[in-house]
Amino acid sequence: MTQGAVRRIDFEELARDIKSWGRALGFAEIGIADTDLSADETRLLAWLDQGRHGEMHYMARHGKRRARPADLVPGTLRVISARLDYLPRQAKTAAGVLADPHRAYISRYALGRDYHKVLRGKLRRLAERIAEAVGPFSYRVFTDSAPVLEVALAAKSGLGWRGKHTLLLTRTGGSFFFLGEIYTDLPLPVTAAVSEHCGNCCACIDACPTGAIVAPYELDARRCISYLTIELEGSIPEELRPLIGNRVYGCDDCQLVCPWNKYARPSPEPDFAVRYGLDDVELATLFAWSKQEFESRTEGSAIRRIGYERWLRNLAVGLGNAPYSKKVLTALERRAEDPSALVREHVAWALARQRERAQRMS
Repeated sequence: MTQGAVRRIDFEELARDIKSWGRALGFAEIGIADTDLSADETRLLAWLDQGRHGEMHYMARHGKRRARPADLVPGTLRVISARLDYLPRQAKTAAGVLADPHRAYISRYALGRDYHKVLRGKLRRLAERIAEAVGPFSYRVFTDSAPVLEVALAAKSGLGWRGKHTLLLTRTGGSFFFLGEIYTDLPLPVTAAVSEHCGNCCACIDACPTGAIVAPYELDARRCISYLTIELEGSIPEELRPLIGNRVYGCDDCQLVCPWNKYARPSPEPDFAVRYGLDDVELATLFAWSKQEFESRTEGSAIRRIGYERWLRNLAVGLGNAPYSKKVLTALERRAEDPSALVREHVAWALARQRERAQRMS
């Protein structure tokens, strides 16, 4: 964009228009931040030095670039942050599924279409709408797919504050939402940050099944169930398996107990509606899926990213944690000789637990 073009634009009005266009596209809120993340960079580097990113090597590989938007996209002056609510309508309550150890709990964000596709599409349409108004400009869209400190940017842009569980919180919508960004060279006016409202509440810390929230605002990903069931490629540490319960893809416990989530609203986005009844299905039923069934029934879903092998690994842990039943035992025995060593290991662990329970009952 030329300096002449910049001088002809009313950026205050443009910022108001961007927020209006964003709402028309389905975003709950739009904020604008500058690129100074120096304080967050210090916290990020300390977190990496402690090894709390586990096997997420990409976190360390990109290092400081995450906290320096202009290094990632040269010329970036502002970051447009967008919030998109994701709670699906008409899904079985999370508490109801978690309370039944024979059923599979899947994080609420993964019950519908892959958010990467939905969010990226909306952000691109927003960028195109801006271009219609101001002409060609430099931008790049991000949806949790590049080295971006999205929570820090969203907090800086006034969308909310970082909760003690490290997720973004807002007084009007809790934390059940996705974040996306547009890096741009437009010198837009920034949105004021908001104050924090966690107070003395530690509900998220107390509720974490594995103690992954090691202190307020500090997460050790190596203990986080979302990391263990999604990011970790190998064997889940044995000492953590019993704590996972029936959570087979992600974990929402820290959000479910947060008082601010009483304000979370179901998403109007039809793409986030529940697919294939995954909000209420038995572990044994999912464990019986063939690879072809897994691929067809997770097409277009975020679940697809972990692959069939890790899907079975996670389900085996859930079945190992379930109360004894002949159905569970039979489901596990059918995969005792699975071609995958990873699956066989977790099935063997689950079978030992089931057989031990059977012996106690006899």
